[in-house]
Amino acid sequence: MAEAIKIFAICGSLRKGSYNRMALKVAAENLPPGMTLDQYDRLAEIPPYNEDVRQQGFPPVIEDLRRRIKAADGLLFVTPEYNYSVPGVLKNAIDWASRPPDQPFAGKPVAMMGASMGGFGTGRAQYHLRQTCVFLDMIPLNKPEVMIPQAQNKFDAQGHLTDAATLKFIQDLMVALAAWTRRLKA
Repeated sequence: MAEAIKIFAICGSLRKGSYNRMALKVAAENLPPGMTLDQYDRLAEIPPYNEDVRQQGFPPVIEDLRRRIKAADGLLFVTPEYNYSVPGVLKNAIDWASRPPDQPFAGKPVAMMGASMGGFGTGRAQYHLRQTCVFLDMIPLNKPEVMIPQAQNKFDAQGHLTDAATLKFIQDLMVALAAWTRRLKA
């Protein structure tokens, strides 16, 4: 059997009823064999990035974030799209975690997906996030791209995914992330 793959997932939405949280839950419930998923749940605790604060040392919430990124074999970002880009809270977390010394993103395989009520399904946010990933020396998975448009029509009132095509996209993404991570670890 192949070595277990540990994925660290960050959802860029703070909203409890977020379609992106729902999509992440679907991903967590559809992992390929040999993959585990650690979901980050402290995004709301991260203070706005401030270099003066960082000069005094990373806050404990950032130490935890950096440790979990470093311990992961690969990463999954699940992002909404705000004003054609990545939500500020997600970018803020990445900015904090990426500061020296020893930024933990370098060399990490990364996949991304997102859900929105609009017609583009977070495509613009994912492209901006991809730029950040490249700068930080992460290695983005190119395909499949999972952009979930019209999310309000794909999840029921209890947050369950009702769209078979979207489920298949998410399952394919997780299988591809496992293969990509194993390939890069080899």
